[in-house]
Amino acid sequence: MLKRKIMQDLIDWKNKKDKKCLLVQGARQVGKTYIIEEFGKTEYEEMIVINFKETPDASSIFTGNLDVNTLIMGLRFRYPEKKLTPGKTLIFFDEIQECEEAITSLKFWSTHKSYDVIASGSMLGIDYKRASSYPVGYVDYLQLHALDFEEFLWARNISPDMLQHLEGYYQKREHVPVAIHEKMMQLFREYMAIGGMPEVVQHFIDTEDFREADKIQRDLLRDYQYDIAHYASADEKVKAEKCYLSLSKQLLDKENHKFQYKEVESGGRAQKYYSSIDWLVRADLINLCRLVTDVMYDLDDYAREDFFRAYTSDLSLLIAMKDFGLKQHIIEDTLTKTTRGGLYECAVANILQKKGHSLYFYKNETTGKEIDFLIQSEGRVIPIEVKSGNTRATSLKWLKKRNPEIEVSYKFISGNVGENEEGIITLPLYMAMFL
Repeated sequence: MLKRKIMQDLIDWKNKKDKKCLLVQGARQVGKTYIIEEFGKTEYEEMIVINFKETPDASSIFTGNLDVNTLIMGLRFRYPEKKLTPGKTLIFFDEIQECEEAITSLKFWSTHKSYDVIASGSMLGIDYKRASSYPVGYVDYLQLHALDFEEFLWARNISPDMLQHLEGYYQKREHVPVAIHEKMMQLFREYMAIGGMPEVVQHFIDTEDFREADKIQRDLLRDYQYDIAHYASADEKVKAEKCYLSLSKQLLDKENHKFQYKEVESGGRAQKYYSSIDWLVRADLINLCRLVTDVMYDLDDYAREDFFRAYTSDLSLLIAMKDFGLKQHIIEDTLTKTTRGGLYECAVANILQKKGHSLYFYKNETTGKEIDFLIQSEGRVIPIEVKSGNTRATSLKWLKKRNPEIEVSYKFISGNVGENEEGIITLPLYMAMFL
């Protein structure tokens, strides 16, 4: 079983005194069903699971009155072998986006407060808009991503205490011993090649075969394309898929990683494609890193909607857009400078976004100076550069001179820990997980 951080969040939800129904959101195949069922098995005496995609006729329970007593009676008749005991039975509605009335019923389950109810499903960010009465204010939320880098390391038998030891070098800004650094860079390259989709990670652990993992990645990419075709409106299907599949070119084949509509289609313009980008964001298929016009807190006040970079929600999907040769070059560390720079940037973005950071970038049109990422913490703006080699961080130095209020900035490289006189902290790529 892959260890997931969200398990503790589920336990914390169960122990809340005044909890509502819980809605676990996330893209396809990130492990929602598996982790919720494991949680139900270990934390409850009984569990009822309704998967509305596998058993669409179960929707009949929700035709008519949606008061909890009526719904409980419907569940008892459908599952006579199950005991529905308040506080001891978990009711799990999976793929709930397939039953609008079940979405609506979450309000009444939350109000009744007698039963623990969890709902999950992909594409909820879109499909809730079709529900007759979405239960705003009556639902707790958890977001599940594919495995982050730390969870990937757990899967590769790097224990929490080993990571705590490694974090000590980060906290003290000390050089990591060569043997440890080289092993961590090997694991970081594995993560870039494999990504965090649970099925891919588990299969790779079981087989140690990159080609077998590659097959599953490509199957998942096809599944995502199916989701676009299945859930997007008729006007968006083709445009959304084109935007999505252009990401490998946008991020790995050119120096400028700003999303350009001309890479989607010759002569492509925002007027035609921006609604498709918005759809992909709401579907949890991509994440945006937006350009800001100034480096001041709150960055969201300075963010532009029309200039951004777009990243796949997990590296697995980006890598699957290229042939197997890319995976070989990642593992052997023989990438071209352009591809290496793009992939390092995507990997750091992936780590930061899975830690809950909103991402921004900055470019001064007069000087051409550009900062790869800006994040915010405790009212401070933190600039970050990602380098394909241990080159000088000229843009960071320029920014710190122009904005003396910036207390700390980071440069991530494939090399070891360092710090220069300008207060720019140099860290190995894998230490992005400690920010």
